Amino acid sequence: MVRKFVLISIVAVVCLAGCSEGRLPKKGAGVQRIDTCDGMIEYLQKQNLPALKSVEVWQNGYGPGVKITTKHYEILTTLLDPLMLSQVPGFMESAYLAYNAQLPEPIATTAKFTVYLFADRQQWEDFTKTFAGRQASLYCKIKAGAYYLNGACVVYNIGRERTFSVLGHEGWHQFNSRHFKFRLPSWLDEGVAMLFEAHRNDKGLFYFEPGRNMQRLGALKTTLIKNKMIPLKELIAMNPGEALVANDDSVMAFYGQSYGLVRFLREEGYGKRLSNFSQLLVDGLRGDWPLSEASKRIAADRNIPLTIRWNRAIGTQLFKQYIDSDSDLTGIEKEYITFCRKIVYHVRLK
Repeated sequence: MVRKFVLISIVAVVCLAGCSEGRLPKKGAGVQRIDTCDGMIEYLQKQNLPALKSVEVWQNGYGPGVKITTKHYEILTTLLDPLMLSQVPGFMESAYLAYNAQLPEPIATTAKFTVYLFADRQQWEDFTKTFAGRQASLYCKIKAGAYYLNGACVVYNIGRERTFSVLGHEGWHQFNSRHFKFRLPSWLDEGVAMLFEAHRNDKGLFYFEPGRNMQRLGALKTTLIKNKMIPLKELIAMNPGEALVANDDSVMAFYGQSYGLVRFLREEGYGKRLSNFSQLLVDGLRGDWPLSEASKRIAADRNIPLTIRWNRAIGTQLFKQYIDSDSDLTGIEKEYITFCRKIVYHVRLK
């Protein structure tokens, strides 16, 4: 996902769109459409959703909306889809537990995370032009999905599965940006985020299953077939912006390979590198990476935009410090490519 670490002010949204009285959908074979936020509030309140703390009108300038509150999230949404909104509270709380599961001890979040979920792209773009300020044109280039900026996830509806996928992905960026003392290098940040894209729903509980992430597996297999794998030395030094400037194949390769790399470090050889990988994350959380004082200041200060040069130096240094100290990484790269071929073997490309 395209991300910039820029501190901006959240601009208050002019309250233009209100809510009129609405009725609950009639009972039938399925849940019918609800066009008013009063109707949506009544519907959600009657579902007795375990993760839902409250739901109320959200006055905004983009469309009728509601504010859904859970233990750890405030979700401000103009999406009045009863099936999706009845699942969003449980999904976000399940994601929060999954983020915490990456760490040896759970983190206690006091202030709630903010999520904006819009009904369509036009609303999302209109909001972004105000919310993102001078960076708006950059975020509006995102073809489909979401971004994380200034503490908030900003998403629009691209279908239930894909919308939940980007919520899980951007939610990780939101979680680690608040709680980690150091910013993560791109391969690590994006690679972990993709662990929360594929999920299954079982009786209102969501379980994240990285091995079923067909979007990333398909991208990885395509990259292998085209023989366009980014060398490991280059991958751990890249950021998404560099790939975006190159071409679509480079973007596909960067994300697919970063996903594969994180899974490789967690899974290959019955998890023989998992403890080192976990220590890398934990030390980033606590601010214990073995960096120079100048690099530590940059890593800790989110007001300083990350540069390509910094990411290239730190991404490589941390990988060699925690994962493999080999100067050219040839040994681990062979294992990594073999692992990638193994996990995509049964994937069918369209």
